[in-house]
Amino acid sequence: MYSVYTLIFFERREKLRMIEIKNLTKQYGQITAVDNISFTANKNEILGFLGPNGAGKSTTMNMIVGYLPPTSGQILINGMSMNDNPKEVKKKIGYLPELPPLYLDMKVIEYLKFVAGIKHVPKSECERQIARALSRLKITDMKKRVIKNLSKGYRQRVGFAQALIGDPEVLILDEPTVGLDPNQTMEVRNLINMLRTDHTIIFSSHILQEVSAVCDRIVIIDKGKIKAVDTKENLITGSADDIVYIVRVEGNYADVEKELRQIQGIKNIMDIQYVDDKTSEFKLELEDEEVRKKIISDLTEKDFSIIEIKRLKMSLEEIFASYTRGRAFAGIDTGDSNKE
Repeated sequence: MYSVYTLIFFERREKLRMIEIKNLTKQYGQITAVDNISFTANKNEILGFLGPNGAGKSTTMNMIVGYLPPTSGQILINGMSMNDNPKEVKKKIGYLPELPPLYLDMKVIEYLKFVAGIKHVPKSECERQIARALSRLKITDMKKRVIKNLSKGYRQRVGFAQALIGDPEVLILDEPTVGLDPNQTMEVRNLINMLRTDHTIIFSSHILQEVSAVCDRIVIIDKGKIKAVDTKENLITGSADDIVYIVRVEGNYADVEKELRQIQGIKNIMDIQYVDDKTSEFKLELEDEEVRKKIISDLTEKDFSIIEIKRLKMSLEEIFASYTRGRAFAGIDTGDSNKE
């Protein structure tokens, strides 16, 4: 289910492509870290970027923010090319790396003024932008506190604040919830949804639960290549090559199994569960959806009573595994445990 924020902005936003990545490639000698990838993000969209360790996520983020030059391809922010106008494009991007670049001995207000100077924010705009960032992050009362004396949650808010300085149209967030406790994580989720009112956001994370909870669409990347780009709902209902059904049947299980094995289009009987003396449940892998009709027809013709037949939906974890084959959970957190 989408959040209320998502539904509102899907209805109201302009269908404007704020971020366009075209045939982006990064090579290090003979090694291709990012291999001819393309994707887009619309205005006010939150795009999740998900992949195992070494998949090319960080390399892609560093190219988008202008820290790393691509070997080939284009990065367009609101129609402007990073290749042709790097200084102007960088002004349109706010970046929160996994480890926020905080100067711990500075006060919050001093640090944000320092960031504004680095970003060449006009003096006439500096106070307004800092005040707005402090207000949006709800840290105005903390502005005179030394950063090293803040909790991890508040330090993360300061990291968000520095990304907002310069009024960027795009925010790139790299693992923004890592190391936060559940309450702080929920605060960051709410914060990201609030920030979409003025920004397009790319949210890179290895935590499946966070991507699922926050993002409108998900990009799955592995070994430098894009494996899928879609909404969570579309990935779950239409992504899998494997079509798996649960069929619960009343009748002698051996007879039912024998009949099922004779039906063309059933690739595999994956599992059999004996519900009771009269009822069995079969997990079947099918070649296509048409086989379902054949199962119903053949079992009914043999006087077996079909109690239930339903397609088994894959979880986001299973979908991720299907796209990354053998590297499924290398560095991937399902969200069941909290990192300190």
